[in-house]
Amino acid sequence: MLWACPSSRAPGNSEYSLSFPGDPCCAMLTQKRRKWTPGKEGDFSKLPDNLMSEESDSLRPSPFVAPLSENNELPKQPGYVCSLTEELVTKAREELQEKPEWRLRDVQALRDMVCKDYPNLSTSLDDAFLLRFLRARKFDYDRALQLLVNYHSCRRSWPEVFDNLKPSALKEVLSSGFLTVLPHSDPRGCQVLCLRPDRWIPSNYPITENIRAIYLTLEKLIQSEETQVNGIVILADYKGVGLAKASHFGPFIAKKVIGILQDGFPIRIKAVNIVNEPRIFKGIFAIIKPFLKEKIANRFFLHGSDLNSLHLNLPKSILPKEYGGTAGELDANAWKEVLLASEEDFVKEFCRPLSPSNSLLQETPLVERITSEVQGDDSIRGVKSQLYSCY
Repeated sequence: MLWACPSSRAPGNSEYSLSFPGDPCCAMLTQKRRKWTPGKEGDFSKLPDNLMSEESDSLRPSPFVAPLSENNELPKQPGYVCSLTEELVTKAREELQEKPEWRLRDVQALRDMVCKDYPNLSTSLDDAFLLRFLRARKFDYDRALQLLVNYHSCRRSWPEVFDNLKPSALKEVLSSGFLTVLPHSDPRGCQVLCLRPDRWIPSNYPITENIRAIYLTLEKLIQSEETQVNGIVILADYKGVGLAKASHFGPFIAKKVIGILQDGFPIRIKAVNIVNEPRIFKGIFAIIKPFLKEKIANRFFLHGSDLNSLHLNLPKSILPKEYGGTAGELDANAWKEVLLASEEDFVKEFCRPLSPSNSLLQETPLVERITSEVQGDDSIRGVKSQLYSCY
């Protein structure tokens, strides 16, 4: 569905004029600095004390953004209601630069940037959706906009992963135990995504099916505002992974996946804990590391078979007994049921025809840039040989 973007920029004016229903003033967003300053028609310091409070942000009707009806009228949309606890509101303020009193103004700023710079981008523009991108980029408007564009570019440019992406199409992967989400979050509030590549049998389905299952899981996790603020932790168990499986994860796949996780999806990865990694993992990591940003690379922790080392990062109380924890046996079926229960939502989002206007993005899609960079980099062609040298 193509979402309507009511333009708010006056002809000949280099600034955006943004106004909310019922506000006695409008705020001006300068095109260069992407920062809010009071417009000539209003002064925020003179507004009623409760007008820009967190409570009013959650109750005020959101600026209208919705599909146009046949008579060109925009139907009313429910306003954003913050579900964060006071503790998480404080954390978001300190870590993400999120100010509750400015939250809807920031969302409107990003919405107007999308409408101006990418008017043909088929995307949701509701408050809750755009907040994901603002939080992922610490409310930097330009970086949030680029992340949103990358998000859609990746989906359009890798049809093997994103076409017909729904839980019912991945029952075999979800039933294999390849991935699950632990029922308890870590002490920082991060959800723990557990991956077990040894459960994958390459002759049954290609590696892209695993990537599809991971993406579905991330989409489900990021719906939670708590996860948007706290981020996630990955626990990957490489027990039993040998050369045959590792060879499927070559530099082309590696860079595409990492490109999406780092620059094409609104989620904060706080740590990646690797356990039971065989010697072959040195070769796998040699493929991955050149594509990792330094900040992410520093969040990789290799524990080997030392579960005591793992417990320094993830406490026993949240881990299943397979990893020396006290939280019972690992149950992959529970997460499968969570995803299958969301089938209708994923069908609406990923199984509708792609709008032709999406082809009008002004920049080369992220995944296409990634692929061309890999193909043009001779130094990467020999990386796979490192897998063999590890034996």
